[in-house]
Amino acid sequence: MKQSTFVPLAPLSTSRGDEQAPPSGARFKRRFHVMAKPTGSACNLDCTYCFYLHKEALLEQRRGKFMSDRTLETFIQQYIEAQDGESIVFSWQGGEPTLMGLDFFRRVVELQAKYAPSGQRIENNLQTNGVALTDDWCIFLNENNWLVGLSIDGPRDLHDAYRVSRSGKPTFYQVMRAVERIHSHGVNFNALTVVNRINARRPVDVYRFLTREIGATYVQFNPCVEPRTFRNVAPQFWDDATIPEVGSARARPGGEDSIVTDWSVDPDDWGYFLTRTFDEWYRHDLGRVLVNLFETAVAQTLGMPSQLCITAPFCGKGLAMEHDGRVYSCDHYVYPEYELSDIFDRPLNEIAFSERQKVFGFAKKDTLPKYCRECSHLNLCWGECPKNRIVRAPDGETGLNYLCPGIRAFHAHAGPRLRQIARSIAPSSAG
Repeated sequence: MKQSTFVPLAPLSTSRGDEQAPPSGARFKRRFHVMAKPTGSACNLDCTYCFYLHKEALLEQRRGKFMSDRTLETFIQQYIEAQDGESIVFSWQGGEPTLMGLDFFRRVVELQAKYAPSGQRIENNLQTNGVALTDDWCIFLNENNWLVGLSIDGPRDLHDAYRVSRSGKPTFYQVMRAVERIHSHGVNFNALTVVNRINARRPVDVYRFLTREIGATYVQFNPCVEPRTFRNVAPQFWDDATIPEVGSARARPGGEDSIVTDWSVDPDDWGYFLTRTFDEWYRHDLGRVLVNLFETAVAQTLGMPSQLCITAPFCGKGLAMEHDGRVYSCDHYVYPEYELSDIFDRPLNEIAFSERQKVFGFAKKDTLPKYCRECSHLNLCWGECPKNRIVRAPDGETGLNYLCPGIRAFHAHAGPRLRQIARSIAPSSAG
């Protein structure tokens, strides 16, 4: 299953917080992030809720056609040359990137060393379902200090509900063997959980499993929201006449005429999941476990920039590159309508800061409906991810986020404690 953006965050005490939103007066800094997909949409699993497997047909990818050495070297050289930060972060995703084999990633390290500038640090992260992680893989990951994002959806019955093999068999025990190898070889890892229609109703079970059973100290929760037409209709190209009002039966999963797939999380369940896990985290793991959505909520309560693109006022600095070098506006916008160019026609730095991509990035804030602009939680949400803006506001205006009821419920619940945490970190900064 291809998941959402995997970009590791620093703790609040060390986070610069300037990677997602342009500061006042600067608009776009010369920093951006690319998720490289060396296998394209190819995967060794067939997760029910995967939003990427269909890209093979949509993008007319040739089966088994993976990233060439020429494309790899061109990408690494251009990406390094385009970055001006202290660290240069490479993210390898898919599909399933381990299908490339270890020799490909040994070549990655070799090419990074070839082009690495003095004074800048090269970092790598690998988003994987874990099925192919052998001892040799884990030795490589440890020796080269790679960070692994492991996709796992909770205890066995919850994980196996949607995360199955190509033959439809459960995968939980294969992933747990990967967890054992990760720990035995000292590999740094984060847990990434897709919150779907089923596991959203058991938040504490999921959270305790991730933090107690597999020992994750950094957790990413990504809500599963997929319109029924996601396989062939690009975000923002929906038929306005079919968009339902928030809170209506069509704006929830499970109905025959629902706007979303059956596996999408219910908006109210998303709020329930967040509030229950937040309470568990606050009571038992504050300062020990980092949760992506809670970490950035604290930062934003302190008045700092968002640490995540989804809760920043702007987006557009997290691009996706397919195995053939074609670049798209975002991982969730890999559709022909959002293809920007390829790295053989234009260098990455020109693609990332093209006028077309800037318009895409600033549209996140510019297209917010009035219902959002008047919301007391605006500075903590900013309409969440634009690809989820598939319902109407109560006044009938389009462009409201499908998850809005849950997001509002979470911030109403967590707000007092977020402000308390903020005061304890910086008494003079939080009101």
